[in-house]
Amino acid sequence: MTTPAATRPHRVLVFTTPTCPWCNRAKAYLRSRGVPFREVDVSRDPAAARDLVRRTGQMGVPVIEIDGRPIVGFDQAQIDRLLGLGAGATH
Repeated sequence: MTTPAATRPHRVLVFTTPTCPWCNRAKAYLRSRGVPFREVDVSRDPAAARDLVRRTGQMGVPVIEIDGRPIVGFDQAQIDRLLGLGAGATH
């Protein structure tokens, strides 16, 4: 049986640096909503940093990529929209 599209897990990447407070807020928010994600530390991965700039035009972090769609900065409403999370919903 195939998993319906609505229940497939989202592919979430969080591009961060260790000294970024907004990165920590974004990761904490995703964890609080039970959203699995992969973290990419662009300060330790120059190729990822170059790729991020090439794809988004941004050098700053956080950039949260959900199913290939980048969100620059910690935009909670946009994160919720792309993940299909209702306001105030919990897991």
